[in-house]
Parts: sequence; structure tokens; C-alpha cells
Amino acid sequence: MSREPVYDILTGLVRTVFAVQGLRVDIAGQDRIPRTGGAVLAVNHTAYLDFMEVGLVGRKSRRNVRFMMKAELEHGIVGFLMKHCKAIGVDRTAGAASYRRAVEALRHGELVVVYPEATISRSFELKEFKSGATRMAIDADVPIIPVVIWGAHRIWTKGFPKRLGRHRFPINIRIGDPIPPAEPGDDLTAELRARMSELLEEARANYPMPAGEPWVPARLGGTAPTLAEAAVLEREEMARRRAQRRTG
Repeated sequence: MSREPVYDILTGLVRTVFAVQGLRVDIAGQDRIPRTGGAVLAVNHTAYLDFMEVGLVGRKSRRNVRFMMKAELEHGIVGFLMKHCKAIGVDRTAGAASYRRAVEALRHGELVVVYPEATISRSFELKEFKSGATRMAIDADVPIIPVVIWGAHRIWTKGFPKRLGRHRFPINIRIGDPIPPAEPGDDLTAELRARMSELLEEARANYPMPAGEPWVPARLGGTAPTLAEAAVLEREEMARRRAQRRTG
């Protein structure tokens, strides 16, 4: 692993935050993260800070993962961090260029993190997947590694107050076998979602989830929105944002 001072500092800060919070992180499948070569890390998305856990997974295999982040963040302190951590800016008005940069990074042996659900799942279940992760893997001829995180949403997620103090929440991370790239006609996205669904069940197994808790999926006795209810909330939020842009 080549030296990247800014990345090293951020990693130290993340580890300090984890220690202060008393997080109990359990990782299974760490050996499935390759020590060399490109791969897409496909990760479920339930929390604002789940990228921290993904970065930890990479560092445990002596790799610095590359995140795809909104291009509008490429200024100020965040822009500085993105540049020095080799993040890939995503411009939604010029998505093809961002996609090409990600594929090029994969071809050069990087681990690129992709959230196939695109946005945070309010239901804490897997949403429908976009095809970007699998298309990248096919175009770059690299494997996809499914990664599932469970528990990070208890710290900070959409619609919930932050809980950044010492709470000792358990966080389970499950890493699946690499999925080789397939031909474009194969339904690789469906296979990826099925694999991640299995991993999510593994991550939840034996995880204490009291009935009635808002961070527990409705299907499992919690009061989180169902997938259908969460989809309505997401559409309403997008409509509000569009209205704000028109009036702003």
C-alpha cells in the first residue's frame, strides 16, 4: 500500500471516533478483499457514515478504497480531502464522464466503492439496485465484491437524530465471495442483489433487535417504514427538492 498522508490521517481519526463511541465492529469475510488488483465494492446504504466502515474494511487488507462522491463537494476542505484521497467526483449532469473515471480507476487496480441503491434506504431493507456497479465491473473486467453493513444506521441516518457519543453499538460487516464479471446480457445486477440479501440476513442473525424500535425493519417487528412507504417518502423528498431548486 503506497503512502497517502491525508488518507492515513483520516483513517486515524476514524479509528479514534470508533474507539470513543465504543463501537463493536465484527467483520466476516475480510480475506475476500483482494490485496492487489481492481474490484468494485458494492455496499448497502443505510447510514450517512457507513463509508467509514467501508474504509476500515479496505485498510484491514492494506488497501485505500476510492469513493464516488458528488462533484458539487469538490471545493473547500471536502474538495481537498477528495483530491488527496483520490475520490471520484460524480456530476449527475455529466454522468458518462464520472463513469469513465471509475472504470479507468478499476482498470488501474483500484477498489471503487459503489452503492447500488444510490440513496439511503429508509426501510433498512435492500432497495432496487441501479446497474452502474455491474456495468463498471463488466467494462473494467474486474470482480464485484458484495459488502453488507448492519448497525451503522443506529448512529446517524435519514430522519433520525445523530447519536455520536459513546453508545457501544454493535456493527456487523459481512463480505461475500467475489462475483466475476459476466457478459452484458447476463442479469448480474439481480445476482448481486440476491447475494447481498443473503449477506444482510447473515449480518442480522443474532443481532439484538427489540420489537417496536424505529431502526428495526417493519418485517422484523420494528417501526421503520416498509419498502413501499419508504419509496413514497423518497418521492416526496425529491419533489420538495425540485420545487426548492425552481424557487431558489
